[in-house]
Amino acid sequence: MTQDELLQGVVIPVDKPRQWTSFQAVNKIKAAIRHVYGLKKFKIGHAGTLDPLASGLLLVCVGKATKRIDELQAGTKIYTGTMVLGATTPCYDLERAIDSYYPFAHISPALLQSVLPQFLGSVQQVPPMFSAVKINGYRAYQYARQTSPDEETPSPTPKTVQIYGFDITAFRPGDPDATPEPLAQPAECDAHHLYDHPLGTVPQHLPQIDFRITCGKGTYIRSIARDLGLALDSGAFLSTLRREQVGEYHVAEAVSLDNVEQFLLS
Repeated sequence: MTQDELLQGVVIPVDKPRQWTSFQAVNKIKAAIRHVYGLKKFKIGHAGTLDPLASGLLLVCVGKATKRIDELQAGTKIYTGTMVLGATTPCYDLERAIDSYYPFAHISPALLQSVLPQFLGSVQQVPPMFSAVKINGYRAYQYARQTSPDEETPSPTPKTVQIYGFDITAFRPGDPDATPEPLAQPAECDAHHLYDHPLGTVPQHLPQIDFRITCGKGTYIRSIARDLGLALDSGAFLSTLRREQVGEYHVAEAVSLDNVEQFLLS
């Protein structure tokens, strides 16, 4: 595409890799645009943050397309991934190690199906502390990552989100007779870099489910995992997450970060 076409507005659907922040992905595309066109100043942004430990569709808007960010963020989203049952982590995913184990022998496909209706429609959801939602003018993750475990922290305000579909596509029962792995100490967790070395692992004895969720703007899949664990009288956390679709854009049509320059020159 020409420079004029770019500045008139382009939405670049990117397949963000796991362990990249959305900000890092945008910066990679910004560098590619500067290299291809020699531009120093231009508008660029993304339509909806994707967690560092998630992969999938990130819509990057360039030029006049940045005016469409609110419109694109409002699009219906589809996620797939895996939740682990019978344990919790402080961040509801693998950014931190498991902090508690819970009974899970009673969890069956029938029980799972019986609790799913409470997650459909308009749902009150508390965002995770490890998220970009603002509390008193600061991002929640700033409190979560800089506050000691013994220090009291404010909580995100519950909000209403729309969940249109929640399908369990696979169930893998665990082994309730196995010996749980030792819990990691907080000091061990904090000693590692946040994204280059994900700290959590999935103990082999825990049950897992694969899922497909269709939802509206602002829905946290990690919070759904937390709430699903509570509904099952157990615990749960997210181990993998992939954003498949945003509005009319699908990840199958997305560009890898390594091929952005090729996309711009096509």
